[in-house]
Amino acid sequence: MSKLQGLLFGLATLVLVVVATAAFTRTWQTPLVSDRAAIDHAMWVSLVVTGVVFIITNLLLAWFGYRYQDQPGATAAYWHDNSRLEWTWTLVTAAIMSIFAVNALKLWAEVNGKPPADAIVIEVTGQQFAWNVRYPGKDNLFGRTDAKLVDAGGLNFIGLDKSDPAAADDIVMPQNQLILPEGRPVRVRLRSLDVIHSFFLPNFRVKQDAMPGMTSEIWFVPKQSGDFEIACAEHCGLGHYRMRGAVHVVPAATLDAAIQKALE
Repeated sequence: MSKLQGLLFGLATLVLVVVATAAFTRTWQTPLVSDRAAIDHAMWVSLVVTGVVFIITNLLLAWFGYRYQDQPGATAAYWHDNSRLEWTWTLVTAAIMSIFAVNALKLWAEVNGKPPADAIVIEVTGQQFAWNVRYPGKDNLFGRTDAKLVDAGGLNFIGLDKSDPAAADDIVMPQNQLILPEGRPVRVRLRSLDVIHSFFLPNFRVKQDAMPGMTSEIWFVPKQSGDFEIACAEHCGLGHYRMRGAVHVVPAATLDAAIQKALE
């Protein structure tokens, strides 16, 4: 490797990291509109640490390639391993990874911790290829559902048992429509009618699988009014690409009015 080649290799490494970082932060990462800033912080820390290590190792690779290049009449040299050096980089790497692991576990516990008592409860049921949203009504109870009662023609997509008194005031939204209150904790109960889906709200840093035969929960706090996207992040069949919905965040005081307007 010539001196010029080594210089170009080092410059290319720096440019690659800068361009990739800019593309990640400006085009891929959506604006955060929930209380999950800790997730973005963890991503940034990981990006900075791995980016610095990447740059250093590649610059060293360019330097060694240039410094120890083959020359006429050169002979091969042999030296024994350096145990102290190997132990040092192994322990330093293990320490950094341990810090990452501890922080990740703390973040996981925070995200999946107990929701506030005043959180509004919403049920979201995935099916091929749509999202069904249900609110419990004034009694704050969800009516019984039965897969045998599912009737797409009658728009009973979740199999709601209308003979159950608790189902009388349940509010079932038009498919793929989710309305959330700004500044109030939200508990989302996730279910699936058929296969595994993944409830993904990229702007809220929310992602949780919806499993058939079981109910899972996730909670967060919407922080900004506006219209955002629901996506399915688990390949669920040929129509997976069109399993999209809309999230409408409204002021908490206007939540009931917004729901009624969406039902008209």
